[in-house]
Amino acid sequence: MSDSLQNTPPELRWQVGPRNLITDVPGLRVGNADDPQVKSGVTVLTATQPFIASVDIMGGAPGTRETDCLAPDKLVEQVDALVLSGGSALGLESASGVVAALREAGKGFAIGPVNVPIVPAAIIFDLLNGGASDWQQNPYARLGREAYHSAGAAFELGTAGAGVGATTAVLKGGLGSASLIMPDGVVVGALVVANPHGSVVVPGSSAFWAAPFEMQDEFGGRGMAPAPDPYLLPRNDKLRAYAAMHGLPDGSEANPAGSNTTIAIVATNARLDKAQLQRMAVAAQDGMARAIVPSHTPYDGDLIFALSTAERTLQMPAEDPMRLGHAAAVCLSRAIARGVYLARASAGDTLPTWQQTHAGSPPD
Repeated sequence: MSDSLQNTPPELRWQVGPRNLITDVPGLRVGNADDPQVKSGVTVLTATQPFIASVDIMGGAPGTRETDCLAPDKLVEQVDALVLSGGSALGLESASGVVAALREAGKGFAIGPVNVPIVPAAIIFDLLNGGASDWQQNPYARLGREAYHSAGAAFELGTAGAGVGATTAVLKGGLGSASLIMPDGVVVGALVVANPHGSVVVPGSSAFWAAPFEMQDEFGGRGMAPAPDPYLLPRNDKLRAYAAMHGLPDGSEANPAGSNTTIAIVATNARLDKAQLQRMAVAAQDGMARAIVPSHTPYDGDLIFALSTAERTLQMPAEDPMRLGHAAAVCLSRAIARGVYLARASAGDTLPTWQQTHAGSPPD
């Protein structure tokens, strides 16, 4: 704990939630499903009641479904679930499985006798991670349905759900989450699939770029790397590792557009409208930039959903949207590091995990 935090009165400190998961926001549930042969999966966030949501997209190669309806000027006010999926464009079919499951449960926007579930989705590219790619029947609708039915307050991180096939520049990626509870009862949480072109660790070290924001040694307590070179771009081993595994020519270090992407959800129990949520998502993008170097590249489809369960009415000016945006960015940085830190090795991996590479090494 930093000296500044130690000197802050307990009644003014931000605390980690009891689970340190996005489901510390009351009413939220998250479910995972994955296929170990395909090395891909789906993560679904839903809630006990429909919720307000918006989105911000900063990456150059996004893949989405129903994100246009989340703009502040569009008619849709509430959604039933959000989907994060592997599989690139093929993975967008996961939302169809979630829609089907919601309809069977009688949920969705009621139009006369018909219920129409609203389920925005975003995908990562994980098709070159060592998993099987010769399947004929798209598995993602099934995985979406399974993830929805498994949703609960507790869920697995690291190599789970949509994080199963995720990779970073030099390490295996994963599914991460984190939360903050403010003294006045406002809760903020983040859920992320870390699959960036950039690196989450400082080159030449075991330290995470997100180290300044770590709480309770949640990703190893390694601290910050000494004087990292801010101009040194990390190498990217994704395609080289895949080529080596399959005996292909080692053509280039460069990744083609769309072969990466970090997608996330930030959430709060504070009542915000769609315009305020969009600004919260914009602010949360800072958390991605603090945890991944470089981020928001032309080769990433970086996207952040923001949602409100509207449980608490903001008491202005003490509880302001600016503070919520900062909290969302902090949670997202921590969640990204946690997802990589908790990734597990599995058969056919093209890149090592942080644990394999750094767990036994001394702190930097």
